[in-house]
Amino acid sequence: MRANLGKPRRVFGRNFLIQDKTRAQREQQGKRVKRSGIASIAAAFVGLAALSGPSVANAADDSVSAPMVTNEDGSKMQKGAVSKDGKWTLPDGSPTYHVKEDFTLDWYSYSGFRRYHSECHVCHGPEGEGSTYAPGLVKSLKTMSYTDFLGVVASGRIRNEAGTEFVMPALGDNKNVMCYIDDMYVYLKARADGAMPRGRPPGRDDKPQAAKDYDKQCLGE
Repeated sequence: MRANLGKPRRVFGRNFLIQDKTRAQREQQGKRVKRSGIASIAAAFVGLAALSGPSVANAADDSVSAPMVTNEDGSKMQKGAVSKDGKWTLPDGSPTYHVKEDFTLDWYSYSGFRRYHSECHVCHGPEGEGSTYAPGLVKSLKTMSYTDFLGVVASGRIRNEAGTEFVMPALGDNKNVMCYIDDMYVYLKARADGAMPRGRPPGRDDKPQAAKDYDKQCLGE
């Protein structure tokens, strides 16, 4: 794995370096990914995504600045979120969650729960709580912006703690991660905001047709 560090890697038609980056570089990369549209992976396979970014917030990013609110019906979401075809987003286009009073999740957050525990929990721990191998993403997403989240999964990251080097591998060529990166993000964001407790969600909304079409296109079925 370390032999690849610092070498360019082709991911859905884009080149990324598998190396640690400055905050400015990560934010710029995340903004480029965001402008191309993660949703467009389904249509053109040109979107990217990324996961474990720095724990440094971008205050201008709605994903960080929008607080969680509780609606009159008891459901929880980030302030300003709206739903289109069952997918909740913030004014700047960042994906977000919707959690009902009984903790039933919107489809995409529920998908994120499933995908996270299929692809990520071995290192980052059940429910994003962390492990001896990798940090807890619930804690990280309290201050990590969506653009930072997009800036690292594809390219990987190195961090040093007390003389020990931890390497997060680049996952940009893993469709099981890349096609569902937004889903995993919104699930972890719901956990980070306290909207969703630990444990298996008791229910979910029906899968929208848009999500079914996306699966077929992104996975090439």
